[in-house]
Amino acid sequence: MFFRTLAVCVLLAATPAIGHELWIEPEQFQVEKGAPLRADIRNGEEFEGTDLAYFENRNTRFDLVMGDRIAPVEGRMGDSPAVQTAAPDSDGLLVIAHEAAPSNLTYTEWDAFLRFAEHKDFPDAAADHVAAGWSQENFRERYTRHSKALVAVGHGAGTDRPLGLETEFVALTNPYDEGFDGTMSVELHYQDAPRTDAQIEVFDRAPDGSVNITMYRTDDAGRAVIPVSKGHAYLFDAVMLRPAADAGETDKSPVWETLWASLTFAVPE
Repeated sequence: MFFRTLAVCVLLAATPAIGHELWIEPEQFQVEKGAPLRADIRNGEEFEGTDLAYFENRNTRFDLVMGDRIAPVEGRMGDSPAVQTAAPDSDGLLVIAHEAAPSNLTYTEWDAFLRFAEHKDFPDAAADHVAAGWSQENFRERYTRHSKALVAVGHGAGTDRPLGLETEFVALTNPYDEGFDGTMSVELHYQDAPRTDAQIEVFDRAPDGSVNITMYRTDDAGRAVIPVSKGHAYLFDAVMLRPAADAGETDKSPVWETLWASLTFAVPE
């Protein structure tokens, strides 16, 4: 049997503070074949966060992927950590992929939206909002989360690939490869196509727990090359902002949608 799933809980709707990231954080980024595999889904800031509660209807996708093999994460609701299973019985690069169902938040203050748009590098958002005639207070945003984590099983050799998430990072290099040179190359996708000139926020957690934050941009091919350090864990985060398809249908319809892509991994010592 490819995966022996023991338990998982599925994402509960919660309204995070504006600008908070969501990511998958395995208890260990390197595990042996057949060993316990446990991972949290976390929501927070600066690579520090809390575990979420889960219900099945808040989850649209939750898979364990190794090469061409895909197995859905299954189990009981309410468990923590979210993923409680066993690693595959073969060596390779395991990708945990998760997409959360849409949730909504309300901006009660225009300045909060402006700060978010500036932080996530959407310089035209305010002007577009005003031009559309949308209210500048008590307006809604719909958000979705699209997360991946890279876990080494045994030797950990293998490659990531596009998994068809609405937005996602695709790792072009494997940090667990024996010949890894300390340079992480990624491609950012939106609707299965490379996303060019997009901001990537990189959270670098050192062994002492301190976190350093840097910004990068994707090139004309939607790619970024990011130096990483041995013994450190990483969270890559990128946000897509777009007008909601149902904007203006009712007073309670969201006017914006945000799609958050995240990728987590660790670099062995």
